[in-house]
Amino acid sequence: MPDLRETGLDLHPKYDGNGLITAVATDAATGELLMVAHMNADALRLTRDTGEAHFWSRSRAKLWRKGETSGHVLRVREMRVDCDQDALWLLVEPAGPACHTGARSCFYRRVEGDGLVPVA
Repeated sequence: MPDLRETGLDLHPKYDGNGLITAVATDAATGELLMVAHMNADALRLTRDTGEAHFWSRSRAKLWRKGETSGHVLRVREMRVDCDQDALWLLVEPAGPACHTGARSCFYRRVEGDGLVPVA
């Protein structure tokens, strides 16, 4: 019997043991990978309600709206869920750098050998 979470059309996120689901954000215009974060049920609800990405900060143990201090919000243009609903893909319009370091993307270095090299 097929799993309705995988074949149905109802949103039923599969949160992990900490109540979180992984969320990947890419630039809706370019496809560039911007960041990976986590959402709890409140963050997902707020993202859907406001159209701006909200996440759960594991390090600060609190809910946050991306850009709440920097102004670099991520406006969600489309949200997709993977086949078993344990990961989200946010296609966003970034209002500035996505990374807290000021880099456009959190993925600004590539692994080479045992080290890292900046990506231009």
